Amino acid sequence: MEALNATLSLLATILYLATAGAIARSLARREAPNRALSLSLMITALVVHGVLLHNNLVHAQGLQLGFYSIAILHAWLVAILAVLVNAYRSVQGIFLIAAPLAAIELFVGSLGQASTPVILSTGIQMHVLLSILAYSLLSIAALQAILVGLQEAALRQHRRQLLLALPALQTMERMLFELIGIGFILLSAAIISGAWVLDDPLAQQVAHKTVFTVLAWLLFATLLIGRHWRGWRGKTAVRVTLSGFALLLLGFIGSKFVLELILN
Repeated sequence: MEALNATLSLLATILYLATAGAIARSLARREAPNRALSLSLMITALVVHGVLLHNNLVHAQGLQLGFYSIAILHAWLVAILAVLVNAYRSVQGIFLIAAPLAAIELFVGSLGQASTPVILSTGIQMHVLLSILAYSLLSIAALQAILVGLQEAALRQHRRQLLLALPALQTMERMLFELIGIGFILLSAAIISGAWVLDDPLAQQVAHKTVFTVLAWLLFATLLIGRHWRGWRGKTAVRVTLSGFALLLLGFIGSKFVLELILN
């Protein structure tokens, strides 16, 4: 099984990097990327990655929700969400960031030692998976925010290459706030479910995660309100989105990293 998982990890990593490489090569030639090719490579990578994810995550004793298995799961969700974004609107530029990110996270997750599968209640499982989905969707929103920032800079400096892989700036900003809106709803549901199923959301091992998550929720709420009432966009939207995601990163990944790999 270990040899099979190593092969699957290597193949998926190569496919992710090949996707980003194909798009980068087209942009270097000042050509529009081949959408069919990039989607085919990403979907094939997702299938291979999905098999590996099942082998790492699902066990007879329960779900393996350790740091490394969650890294593999998050990489898969980021990749599949990037594909869904492209199914909705051609934003191949997002593959330039999402595909290498998925490859790196998959590689790191595959290097780690598997943790012991744990038996969790249905409520806890739903809370954990909902939290990961919210985090993954807001990860895509953060990548979209980076692209919006790069697109604005490219327009100001008259650099056209990246623009070949992106729709109009207004469309990109609208998609950014759509992603943030959906992610905010999922994050709200994750916070509510955590308050419902956890005996003490401010217990020592989860207090920092709770605090960072609530702070991120407040930032995203402020951004959505500012967008509705003040028409916030551009640099303001990019900065607030990345700040909110940084808080989630500290709370979700940072706390798990410290608890499992340092304190343990």
